[in-house]
Amino acid sequence: MAKLLTLFTLLPKAHQITLSLLVILTTFILMFPSEDAQASKQTRLVSQSADKSDIETNERYAIPLAFRTPTAPSHNDRIVDDESTDFISNDALASSDNSEEVSSGETPDDEAFSQHLAMLQTSTSDIDGMINDLDQQVATQKAKIKQQAANDDYSVEYYEVAKGDTLGGLFSRAGLSAKDVYDITQLPLAKKNLLKIMPGEEIAISKNAQGELQELTYRMDKVSTLIISQHNEQYKETVNTKEVVNRTSFISANIKSNFWNAAADAGLSGNHIMELANIFGWDVDFALDIRKGDHFSLLFEQEYADGQFLRNGNILAAEFINQGERYTAVRYTDGEYYSENGSSMRKAFLRSPVDFKYVSSNFNPRRLHPVTGQIKAHRGVDYVAAIGTPIKAAGKGKVVEAGYNQFNGNYVFIKHNETYTTKYLHLTKRKVNRGETVKQGQIIGTLGKTGRVTGAHLHYEFIVNGVHRNPRTIDLPKSMPIDRREKNKFAALSKQLMTKLKSNQQQQLASN
Repeated sequence: MAKLLTLFTLLPKAHQITLSLLVILTTFILMFPSEDAQASKQTRLVSQSADKSDIETNERYAIPLAFRTPTAPSHNDRIVDDESTDFISNDALASSDNSEEVSSGETPDDEAFSQHLAMLQTSTSDIDGMINDLDQQVATQKAKIKQQAANDDYSVEYYEVAKGDTLGGLFSRAGLSAKDVYDITQLPLAKKNLLKIMPGEEIAISKNAQGELQELTYRMDKVSTLIISQHNEQYKETVNTKEVVNRTSFISANIKSNFWNAAADAGLSGNHIMELANIFGWDVDFALDIRKGDHFSLLFEQEYADGQFLRNGNILAAEFINQGERYTAVRYTDGEYYSENGSSMRKAFLRSPVDFKYVSSNFNPRRLHPVTGQIKAHRGVDYVAAIGTPIKAAGKGKVVEAGYNQFNGNYVFIKHNETYTTKYLHLTKRKVNRGETVKQGQIIGTLGKTGRVTGAHLHYEFIVNGVHRNPRTIDLPKSMPIDRREKNKFAALSKQLMTKLKSNQQQQLASN
């Protein structure tokens, strides 16, 4: 019985239900016959109203118990039915003329019992057959489970890429063969990523009990993970990509000393600080124009995957109050920034071509030269920064001069059109050559202290129609506003973002 119960628990759910139904059906058949039992033998009764003259001599009749005296039966008499009160003689049984024929075959009760017995035997035979089939299925299932357990019996180890490490070296430490390296690097994504592993990265390797590689996991970036698994002695690669969700965040701050510190204290990343400075860099000189009490607010995207922060996204809208002047910026679908009314934030020139610490010398026609001690016009602006700081082209144009001399050191001159020319002096290195066309913001060199100088800085000149002008104060030409065909869409987007920006400002003000 214990064996049957154990076998029953191992059966699939469908088989357990089928076998239970068969047992219930068999029990029902045994307990409830299909027909009621009836008496099968008949006797003749003498009617109480029969005329005595009809009774013949030497004829034996069945007499009801109430009208006869009990006597012991003779040896010629036979009891027909234990439950009957009548006796029938052997002569009467032999005579077919004076009595009803008594069947020598099975009674209806016997037939019903035989049918039930046959059904029970058939059911038992079927159950035996089903049990044999189930035994075979259970044995097969056990074998599969055992095989699966053997396949699943693997260990996972994590290997950090060491300095100078290669995939072959890492696989060797993991106890894998050169053939594994070769087979895996035949896969396109594996070849592209695993052959360029960098120190500090991590690779998870899963092996079975036999030490064979079952799965390799490599995180390509914060969102995508490369998974290489073995199927039928062949490697297959898939990429598991997390769903990225963009959330809008708000930051606002008042400037107490300088813009960078205020932005950093408010929670802005270094990249966002520089991006915000570049957006408003056409109108605000962040080195010289910033004052205590200036204020800025912005809406920006943040990317999350599985609830975890990934990185900061684009600035969507911003407002900057500088010395009482209000500047706004809204990012449109073309990736460009416009003021809230659709004017382009990008002018024809950058206000300053370098991210500098401070200005050491302004534009001054009567400046006293620091080396010669003589009065000599300073027709540009000197921006101080660390040696090697990138120098950007102030606008799109053509490099008309790129060289070196004892006064200017390494220098680059760019002609933007017939009206405007810009000059960059004292560079450590030049990144462009004469005759090249450059884009606005392109790196043309690095800041240095070559030529006749007292310290590292960039000397920047801005020339309009052949006349040197102060690049910090000149009105820069405007670029193209939002396209007329996009004006309505932009107006709706601008209104939505600026309303949200204002609402967040009010909430912050109320909370303070």
